[in-house]
Amino acid sequence: MGAHHYGWWILLHLVLFVCWLGGDLGVFYSSRFVIDPTLTPPARATALAIMSGLDLGPKVCLVLFLPSGVTLMAESPHGARLLGIDLFPWWSIALVWALAAVWLTLTVITHRTHGRIAAVHRADLALRAAVIAGMTAAGVYTLCAREPFGVTTDPRWLGGKILLYCAAIAAGLGIRITLRPFGPAFGRMLAGGSGTDAETILRRSVNGCLPYVWVIWGSVLAAAALGVFKPGAHL
Repeated sequence: MGAHHYGWWILLHLVLFVCWLGGDLGVFYSSRFVIDPTLTPPARATALAIMSGLDLGPKVCLVLFLPSGVTLMAESPHGARLLGIDLFPWWSIALVWALAAVWLTLTVITHRTHGRIAAVHRADLALRAAVIAGMTAAGVYTLCAREPFGVTTDPRWLGGKILLYCAAIAAGLGIRITLRPFGPAFGRMLAGGSGTDAETILRRSVNGCLPYVWVIWGSVLAAAALGVFKPGAHL
């Protein structure tokens, strides 16, 4: 593809960045109302519905970051070649998008069912673990290799960006684990059994996610900065 098409892929990447960070900010703001004990249970349930709806956007963006990023690498004017061989032929890009489609399907189903379909939930976790492992290896290689993937522009910034993406995925898994006690406690609150214990669990579950949220925000912002400024690259 030419420079014109490459520009569209950059635009997609930027849109994903904006929607990811903006959606996460909305989720964070909504969560404050969910754990507010001065609100009525119906009001808190409405806040939770808003929070859950907003949360799907960042999850979709996280998944699509992978195929859009790989496509950018393939279409870059400084494309990756090794021993004269194109490392990203069209079929490999199609395969990455197909994988992303599967991952996206698992993500949406898991989100909609709150992980109640065990097989889908396990498949989503396994795929995320595989992505983290594979992308971490690619990121470390890009940081350490003299000419990673045959690229001579010193793209160590890309290695950092890949590792930050892995950090965001891992932080998302941390949020899932931290929120496990939330559902049962929220159910008790809606059923009128809300007391000090339930409110404490709700507050600890949501606030316990904050360090992971900060990791995600920091990773996304830092990855965007690396993509824009490309420090150390010889372009």
